Amino acid sequence: MSWPDVFILLGTLAASAAALWLLQHFVPHRLRESHNDVAGFIFAAVGVMYAVLLAFVVIAVWQNLDSARQTTFKEADALAGVYWISRELPLPIGAQLEHNALEYAHTVQDTEWPLMSRHQSSPQATKLVYAMRSEVFGFTPADSRQQVLYEHAVAHVEQLASERRQRLTEVGDSVPSIMWVALIAGALLTVGFTYLFGLSNTLAHGLMVLTLTALVVVSLLLIKEMDFPFTGVTHVEPTAFEVFLNRLPPPR
Repeated sequence: MSWPDVFILLGTLAASAAALWLLQHFVPHRLRESHNDVAGFIFAAVGVMYAVLLAFVVIAVWQNLDSARQTTFKEADALAGVYWISRELPLPIGAQLEHNALEYAHTVQDTEWPLMSRHQSSPQATKLVYAMRSEVFGFTPADSRQQVLYEHAVAHVEQLASERRQRLTEVGDSVPSIMWVALIAGALLTVGFTYLFGLSNTLAHGLMVLTLTALVVVSLLLIKEMDFPFTGVTHVEPTAFEVFLNRLPPPR
């Protein structure tokens, strides 16, 4: 949890405590005790519906995050396939394809990854994909061995381009605005219903209200942090490309 999230949580708890103090001051618990049974029944229904909504959104954003992480490994695997095949192709195309594959990995890791946190991409990385595709498609196999290498190179470079498009698409994956409206409205209703209860023990009532408020706010902050796969505390790291670059053989 980042410092802004901590301030949001503390500020919300302070506002809830202040609202509860004002309620206790202007509407004593004796006036609210008669409604405890009805309020409890409605609160149970609201709480269950909101819990289902929260669980649905948390699972959805977690799946988006996991899907984005898997996409990066598929992209790195395809890039590794292009790289290893390039080392078997004749010069000069093999050396040029190898150079572009390595430059693409460094560009994605060092330049494009920070850009994705701002929902942008690297034009240089896009040019490198186009260059690798042109080099592979421009190669004419001279024998059956090179024909097999050519077919595998085409498959890997097409997969690389496809996974890159998928990754850039997932950069903008987020919870729809209408869903955020439902989440916030549900949070206000769920916490608001706890103020309708009348308890003679003000401390116990306050602890219950603040505990529920903290749980709801933490859940919303968790969704916010996982909202964009490449942004926030839980963002996807360029681990796949780091693994690829760290396990390269000596240059030929």
